Amino acid sequence: MAEGPFRSRLPEQWEPSVDLAETKDKIIVTAELPGLDAKDVSVSLMGDLLTIKGEKKKETEEKDEHTHIIERYYGAFERSFRLPENVQADKIEANFEKGILKVTLPKTEESKKKEISINVK
Repeated sequence: MAEGPFRSRLPEQWEPSVDLAETKDKIIVTAELPGLDAKDVSVSLMGDLLTIKGEKKKETEEKDEHTHIIERYYGAFERSFRLPENVQADKIEANFEKGILKVTLPKTEESKKKEISINVK
């Protein structure tokens, strides 16, 4: 816990919030990365492991400014997700706009779920 009149329990490492969604044709990963630019973020796929890495850098401070508490997080982060389906690695798209990273991973034809009708007796 922080010492002094401003006490707060803060996480030791910053991890961006991520949503995972799945449709019949694709998997969509959306990450909130406020304060970052596209150049600060990298996305990679190795096998079925999708990894998002980046770094949030702290702005410079004024010399006469006295900080009592900082609730904005800075530093490097890495989030990895094991994907439930095979994806077409050569067709993955990543877009970054207004602090939101959206990664679209199209599924392979074999991995798309096909509905099978079962006769109930």
